[in-house]
Amino acid sequence: MTRFLRLLAVFLLFAAPLRAQEGFEAVVAGLAGGFAAQAEAVERLGALGDPRAVPILRALSEGRLQKSPEGALAIDGRDALTGAPAPTATEAIRINNRVRGALRGAFGRLELASASDAERAAAAAGLFRARSPENIQILEDALGREANPGVRATMERALAASRLAAPDAGVRRQGILMLGGTASPEARGLLLEARTASPDLAPEIDAAVAAIDQRLQLRRVAETAFQGLSLGSVLLLAALGLAVTFGVMGVINMAHGEMVMLGAYTTVVVQEAFRGIPWLFPWALPLSVPAAFLVTAAVGAGLERGLIRHLYGRPLETLLMTFGVGMILQQAVRLAFGAQNREVISPAWMQGVITLPGGVEVTQNRLWIIIFSLLVLGLTVAAIRFTRFGLEMRAVVQNRRIASTMGIRTGRVDAMTFAFGSGIAGMAGVALSQIDNVSPNLGTGYIIDSFMVVVFGGVGSLAGTMIGAFTLGLVNKLLEPWAGAVLAKIAVLVGIMLFIQRRPKGLFALKGRAAEQ
Repeated sequence: MTRFLRLLAVFLLFAAPLRAQEGFEAVVAGLAGGFAAQAEAVERLGALGDPRAVPILRALSEGRLQKSPEGALAIDGRDALTGAPAPTATEAIRINNRVRGALRGAFGRLELASASDAERAAAAAGLFRARSPENIQILEDALGREANPGVRATMERALAASRLAAPDAGVRRQGILMLGGTASPEARGLLLEARTASPDLAPEIDAAVAAIDQRLQLRRVAETAFQGLSLGSVLLLAALGLAVTFGVMGVINMAHGEMVMLGAYTTVVVQEAFRGIPWLFPWALPLSVPAAFLVTAAVGAGLERGLIRHLYGRPLETLLMTFGVGMILQQAVRLAFGAQNREVISPAWMQGVITLPGGVEVTQNRLWIIIFSLLVLGLTVAAIRFTRFGLEMRAVVQNRRIASTMGIRTGRVDAMTFAFGSGIAGMAGVALSQIDNVSPNLGTGYIIDSFMVVVFGGVGSLAGTMIGAFTLGLVNKLLEPWAGAVLAKIAVLVGIMLFIQRRPKGLFALKGRAAEQ
C-alpha cells in the first residue's frame, strides 16, 4: 500500500506540469476564435500568470498574431508556442474593443511581478483602467512585495479602483477612502462615475471628491509657483547684465536684448561644431556658456570703446545709438544664419519631467535654468565683491573723480564693466535657447521686462534685481489664470508704475553716480 501511494505521488508530480502545459495550450488556442472566445482566452491567460503568455498577448495587441486555416497560431512567421517555422498561409487575427480591454487587464496581472519598475507601474495603471474586483487579491499580493514608492502609489490607486467595482458595499467604501487620499484627476473622475452607480454611498464619495479637489488645488498652486520662479529666473538672467551696465555706468543699452540673442546663436554654432564628435556632443551646452560669455563680452567691449564712451552724460543719444546697434546686429544675424528659427538640442539630463512629492510635476530644463540663474548671480556677486575688478567697479560707482585720482583707470573699468554685463547677457542667451525659439528677434521680447526688473529692484542693486525678477515672475503667473497673459502683463506694468511713484529709486536704492542721475 505504501509503495502504491509513493508511485501515485510520483505520477501526480510529473502529471501536473503536463496538465498545466495542456491547459495553457488549450487556452492559447482560444485566441483563434471569435471576439467572445478571444476575450475569454485573454482573461484566462491573465489569471494563469504564465510568463509565456506575455509575448503572445503583446503580438495579439500589436496585430502580429496570425492563424493558419487549421487554427495554429504564429508570430512573425514562427509558431507562437514552440518557435518553429510556421506555415506561410496565415491571416492576422483581428480584435475589438472588448478584447483590448481584456488585454489591458491581462497585461496588468502578468507584468505586476516584472523586475522593471516601469513595467510594474504600467501594469498597475492598466489594472486601474480595467478596475475589476478579480484584481483585488492580485494587487494586494503585489503591494505586499513592492518597495518602490512611486510604483506602490500606482498600485494603491489600482487597488482602490478595483475595490470600488466590488459588489460588497464595505469593500467599495474602502476603495472610496483610498481614492480620496490621492490627488489624481483620474481618481476624481472614477469617483464621480461611482456616485451615479452607488447613490447610497454619495456622502462618502462627495467627501472624497472634496479632498481630492483640495489637493489638486494645492498642486496647481505649487505648479503655478514653479512656473513663476521659472519665469523669474529667465528675467533674472536677462536683467542681471543690464543691472551691471545700467547701474554702474548709467547707460541705457537698448542693444542688451541683442547680446542675449548673440549668446543663443553662439550655442547654435558650438552645437553644430560638436555634432560630428559623438563623445563631445553631450558637452556642447556646458561649453557654450563660456563661449557665449567671451563672444558677447568682446562685442560689448568693442561697442563701449568704439561708440558709447563718446556719449557719456548724454543718455538720449546713447539710447538712440544702442537701439540702432541692436537693429544692425539683428540684420547681421539674419544675413549670417537666416531668418528662420534654429534648433538647439537639449542634453538628456535636461529633458523630461520630474514629479516632486505631492505629485507636482516640473520640467527638468526649467529647473536647471533656475539653478543656473542662481549660480550666475552668485558668481556675479563674487566677482564684484572679491576681485580687484569688482573693487575698482565699486569705487567708480561711489565716486568717479576720487577713484580717478587714486590711480584707477576709469575708462578701462567702463570697458570691462560693459563687457562683463554683455557677457552675462550672452550666458542668458544660452539658457533661453533651451526654452525659446532661437531667432534674430529672441532678445526683443526680454529687453522691456529686463528694464522693469532693474527699475523695480533698484538701479545697480543685484539683490534688488533678484527679488524684482522673482517677484514679477510669480505675480505674472499667479494673475494669468484669472486675467490672461496679456492683462496679467498689463497689470504688472501698472503695478510697477504705481510703485515707482512711491519709491522712485526702487526697492534697494544705491548711492553713487547712477543713483544721482
